[in-house]
Amino acid sequence: MKTVVIQRVSGTGVPVRGNDIDTDRIIPARFLKSVTFDGLGAHAFEDDIAALNAKGSVHPFRNEKYAGAAVLVSNSNFGCGSSREHAPQSLNRWGILAIIAESYSEIFFGNCVSLGIPCFTGSHEIVEQILGWIEANPRREMILDVAETTVNLDGTVLALSLPVGARGQFLDGTWNARTQLLANLDKVRDVAATLSYFSDYQ
Repeated sequence: MKTVVIQRVSGTGVPVRGNDIDTDRIIPARFLKSVTFDGLGAHAFEDDIAALNAKGSVHPFRNEKYAGAAVLVSNSNFGCGSSREHAPQSLNRWGILAIIAESYSEIFFGNCVSLGIPCFTGSHEIVEQILGWIEANPRREMILDVAETTVNLDGTVLALSLPVGARGQFLDGTWNARTQLLANLDKVRDVAATLSYFSDYQ
């Protein structure tokens, strides 16, 4: 399996305004029965979408002007609540390749790293500037630079943050645990051979 380095993410954005958007809102609990994550993208924000539809409004994930977006932008404490891996899986399968928010749940952040989804943070003022830019320019691409931790909005470059550990994993490809496991398979087998509780089942 080839090591995948993530240096940049580019694409249009989708603004999901609000604080404390939890994992149950991102993917409702009834979809946790899925073990392969297939088809989860179609159900991202499903209950929020239905609630807005009932009020005659359209959720950004169903708004045609944001169709095909690669970067989700939200406010503080995004992905809070339960630790369900289905939440970042559903976003990724919808098409999200990176997220910008003011802050995240630690577990949600870690689950995103393991999927290769950089989660950048920015101040409230910067995030609001990005949200406003997306709403005014829904079909314009933004460019996120992992090494520089910046976002480029049509030539306007804004500083973001990304923890050093996660940034390093994206830049050297070690975010993908499966790739690392397969690359070191001989070492794994050597260690396994020394474990009596494992070798008993060989």
